[in-house]
Amino acid sequence: MDARPTVNGRSIDPDVETELDRLGSLPIAALRARYHELFRSEPPPAFGPDLLRRSIAQRVQEKAYGGLSREAKKLLSQLVRSMASGNAGRLEVPQRIKSGSELVRIWNDQTHRVSVLAKGFAYQGEVFASLSEIANRITGTRWNGPKFFGLRTTSREAGKTPPARTVPKGVRRGRQ
Repeated sequence: MDARPTVNGRSIDPDVETELDRLGSLPIAALRARYHELFRSEPPPAFGPDLLRRSIAQRVQEKAYGGLSREAKKLLSQLVRSMASGNAGRLEVPQRIKSGSELVRIWNDQTHRVSVLAKGFAYQGEVFASLSEIANRITGTRWNGPKFFGLRTTSREAGKTPPARTVPKGVRRGRQ
């Protein structure tokens, strides 16, 4: 097994690290020139040295290690459209729960624990594809699983379903 550090599955490039280290000492004229090389346009006049360094560092790393995922770009586009339309409503951001986390939900005075797996969820020794299947098993009725576990609520529903707590694996909090 290779123990070298990676970024997005790619080995860290020493040339990238050298350039990033060097950015801190470059004068603004050199930063503007490097910005022009990378972005094929002049930097905005309002960009001072700090924003130039940040923009350049982001682009250098993106070229070397890859950019945002398709899902992240889609979410950002949705956010921009929402803001541009003046929509003051709440933007529903999908929750990404890390593998190894534990969801805890109390239902009818009984504590239910669900472990988040890389693919699915473990509950009472069984693996389920969705939280909705587990919510159905617990309640005997159809529920939206993320809502049941408090991962998704609307302002109208806030307060009705106490949220599940996400606890990293191996971490124990007081009485639950």
